[in-house]
Amino acid sequence: MSSKSVRSYKGKCPQYPSSVYIDESAVLVGDITLGEDSSVWPLVAARGDVNFIRVGARSNIQDACVLHVTRTSASNADGYPLIIGDDVTLGHKVMLHGCQLGNRILVGMGAIVMDGAVVEDDVMIAAGALVAPNKTLESGYLYVGSPAQKKRPLNESERDFLQKSSRNYVELKNDYLAEMQNTNRI
Repeated sequence: MSSKSVRSYKGKCPQYPSSVYIDESAVLVGDITLGEDSSVWPLVAARGDVNFIRVGARSNIQDACVLHVTRTSASNADGYPLIIGDDVTLGHKVMLHGCQLGNRILVGMGAIVMDGAVVEDDVMIAAGALVAPNKTLESGYLYVGSPAQKKRPLNESERDFLQKSSRNYVELKNDYLAEMQNTNRI
């Protein structure tokens, strides 16, 4: 990836292990840490400039997602960092701003999760949903709508899919990394 894709801000540069795939069209700036086997796909914009971003292992950030944070202030001493757990799938064009996502979560395409929101483990957020600031989404449910509302408990197949999705993206990013290595040898 180019130095334009991953760059520092005020002396803090994104950190990630060699098992991570970052598309060359993605832009990651500042205090960002990516976990093992995670992937960042085309046109993602992630700015850890006024607070930090942490992404867990095997999480995938799909095309055109926007990840940002909220700065500290007199009324919010810690601001709102962005914390994403393990085995999280962010669908295309998801927007996350200063929120916390637990483990084994699927955020559907075009969904928005706002400042201070907390999404517990094992949750599905439907495409186009809006999770309001400071809202907590309880573990084990599907949330839909704008604002997002608890629809129903996840069934066993949906719970299984949460990890299947992250495994599929680990395989896909491995294919992309192998392709990059082969291209660089020519």
